[in-house]
Order: sequence, then structure tokens, then C-alpha cells
Amino acid sequence: MPALPASPVQPQLCPLCGQSNRCAMEVQRETGVPQGDCWCTQVDFSAELLARVPPAAQRLACICAACAAKGTPAA
Repeated sequence: MPALPASPVQPQLCPLCGQSNRCAMEVQRETGVPQGDCWCTQVDFSAELLARVPPAAQRLACICAACAAKGTPAA
């Protein structure tokens, strides 16, 4: 039986948990309504967290705030 094709990346969903990533840039793209700066521009994502993003979703879907908070090491 042939392998099923991978599902396409959904830019509005977190590639780690599948929940909405609330990306302002994606909301603007979908709705055409200008948005302010996205929350993610104010966060530093660790290399370890970014490495958990599946290769097919890298640079295509934002990590959500909940996953970013879980993946941020305590200072």
C-alpha cells in the first residue's frame, strides 16, 4: 500500500501542538485586516524549541505562545 502524502502545513496552527498560534501576520494574510506586531516578534525562541518543529513546517508555521512558554528555559 503506498504511503499517504503528508498533510499540508497549516500556517495558523502551531506545528508542535496543533492549536491556533494566533500569529498576527497569518491573521492579516487571511483577512486582509492590518494587525499590529505579532506577539512572537517579542519572544526569543530557544534553538532546542525550534529544533522540535517538524522539517516540513519550519519557517512556515509559528509556534504558539503556550509551547513557547513551555520551551523557554527559566533564567
